[in-house]
This record gives sequence, structure tokens and C-alpha cells, in this order.
Amino acid sequence: MEFYLGEFVITIGLFFLTTLSSIFGIIYLIYLLGTLIPSLAVGVRRMHDVGKSGWFLLIPLYNFILAVTEGEKGKNQYGPDPKNPNSNDIADHLVS
Repeated sequence: MEFYLGEFVITIGLFFLTTLSSIFGIIYLIYLLGTLIPSLAVGVRRMHDVGKSGWFLLIPLYNFILAVTEGEKGKNQYGPDPKNPNSNDIADHLVS
């Protein structure tokens, strides 16, 4: 949730700054293009936390409902529960 909150604040700030100068419009566009792939990755990860496919990002209202619900407890088809600190399965998925 922290990623989306930070992105929201920066986006709103840059959006309002575009009214002052066109250079902020260019900065805004570069920022949006630079955060597109990380935003999609975070969204897909969140859909996997609730046990759904990443394609559910394409359904706006349902996507929002899934984003604010709690994830599945324990392991699902997409991997272990990231909120379970006692799980040894998470260590298997870490890149060293």
C-alpha cells in the first residue's frame, strides 16, 4: 500500500505543477512512463496475494475490491504467504 500512496502523492503534485509550466508536463509524463511497469508488478503481486490471476487488474472496480481485501492465509498456487514469518517456504523463493 505504501507504493501506491507515494505514487498517488507524487502524481497529484506533478499534475498540479503542470499548470505552472509545460516542463512539469514533460516531467509528469516521464514519471508516469517510469512507474508504469512497477505499478503493474505491484498490482499483479497484490492479486496473487488474494489468490487471483494478475489479469484481474483489467477489471477496475473488482480490482479495487480485491486490492483492499486481506490476502489468503497460508500458501496458495502463487506461492507462500508473505505475511507469515514462520514459513520456511519463503526462503525458497528468495534470490541470493
